[in-house]
Amino acid sequence: MEEKMKITAEDFQALQVENELDAEKIAAPSLTFTQDAWRRLKKNKGALVSLFIVLFMIVVSFGSTPFVNRDTLVKSQPQYANLPTKIPGVDINGLNGKAKVAGTWVDKYEQAGVPKDKYFLLGTDYLGRSLGQRILYGTKISLIVALVATFFDLTIGVTYGIVSGWKGGRTDNVMQRIIEVISSVPSLVIVVLMLVVLKPGMASIILAIAISSWTTMARMIRAETLQLKSQEYVLAARTLGESPVKVAWKHLVPNLSSIIIIQTMYTIPSAIFFEAFLSFIGIGISAPETSLGVLLNEGQKNFQFLPYQMWYPAIVLCVLMIAFNLLGDGLRDAFDPKTRR
Repeated sequence: MEEKMKITAEDFQALQVENELDAEKIAAPSLTFTQDAWRRLKKNKGALVSLFIVLFMIVVSFGSTPFVNRDTLVKSQPQYANLPTKIPGVDINGLNGKAKVAGTWVDKYEQAGVPKDKYFLLGTDYLGRSLGQRILYGTKISLIVALVATFFDLTIGVTYGIVSGWKGGRTDNVMQRIIEVISSVPSLVIVVLMLVVLKPGMASIILAIAISSWTTMARMIRAETLQLKSQEYVLAARTLGESPVKVAWKHLVPNLSSIIIIQTMYTIPSAIFFEAFLSFIGIGISAPETSLGVLLNEGQKNFQFLPYQMWYPAIVLCVLMIAFNLLGDGLRDAFDPKTRR
């Protein structure tokens, strides 16, 4: 009886020790790589806010297409020229349709004979066209150029980088020399050459981006492919007889997804600024078409007397670029395993 009681006591003590050890274990829910990256992205408040800003601007600019078209943008109304901002229900000078003339606030809408129910939230330009509508359309044009740059990054850059890194040897050397030649030619020179063949516009900008924008992506993908192709799971797939295309699609692309996404988020603001710069200096999109660069070019002519015509498109451009850059930084931290805690 005593021996049985002794064994029971020992079992109870062992069970108690085991329970204490279980209590000290740290358990975490099982998450996929994407879920873990999203969890860490949500902790970055700046990146999360930037994500919502980017989505909002995309929805607003592309969603306004049925209401803002080319006909409404080029149609001039000289009687409404250079009207200031007017927001219904806001009685603040500068936002209620009044402008300061010779030290006195004057109702410009009343002087121009604008109907009571008609107003322009962001004012009008020198031809009486709605500045708000032109900014929406210009933002859409800038985003389209950015999406085109992303498309070439994902198609040419990723494919070229994987092939170069996978083949290696002489093929890799030749392909990298081609990239060096393309990278040595400034994008501005390529655009000027495009103007010899094409007239200034979106086509010349898209061709310039198609020729030069993918080189950075290709280099990064090539460097990572050189490391991945020597991993055990890739060697096992090749030993089993899988084709290079299947190995790339099943094993390389998923492991390169973080680099692809991060580099894409940095490509977009670069393309937006590139288009705005070219349009601002007059060799990109030209009037009567509009973009953020065109609006900045038109606004700086009257900046001393009508600063809002330049401030509004400049603010939109800055917000768009800052949001994409902050989102890119957040995605880099979210996808980088070194930042895990």
